[in-house]
Amino acid sequence: MVHFKKLLKRKKGFTLAELLLAVAVVGILSAVAFPSYSKYVERMKITTAVTDIIDMGVKIERFRTANNGDLPASLAQLQGVPALDPWENPYQYLSFEGLNGQGQMRKDKNLVPVNTDYDLYSMGKDGRSVGPFTAKPSRDDVVRANDGGFVGLAADY
Repeated sequence: MVHFKKLLKRKKGFTLAELLLAVAVVGILSAVAFPSYSKYVERMKITTAVTDIIDMGVKIERFRTANNGDLPASLAQLQGVPALDPWENPYQYLSFEGLNGQGQMRKDKNLVPVNTDYDLYSMGKDGRSVGPFTAKPSRDDVVRANDGGFVGLAADY
């Protein structure tokens, strides 16, 4: 009977092998779960930027209606518009009123402007952008195109 009690006292903790096995299982689960979580977070940021751009487009149209068809000079003229996108970069806006030439306009793969009224976009995860959607720095941009008929990733346009 005394021998049995000694065995019970010795078995209160975990062995080193059991602890190493538990750490290995947690490590494997983390290695599988983290990339999925990262992709989920990135998709949510893209969805947030799309929603923000659609909402800003509605506010720009309201401004236009209230101001005899004139577009705002900047997003600062609109109330309740987020200044920063989900990646903490400022949203980009370019009114075409008074613009000389097409140099600053966003363009498709044929270098044709994608909007006729104004450009509105997020520079995406990398915070960099250039005119054509096909350029590598622009592929992750969340853009408005076809005068609001398309809002999404430039890579999907």
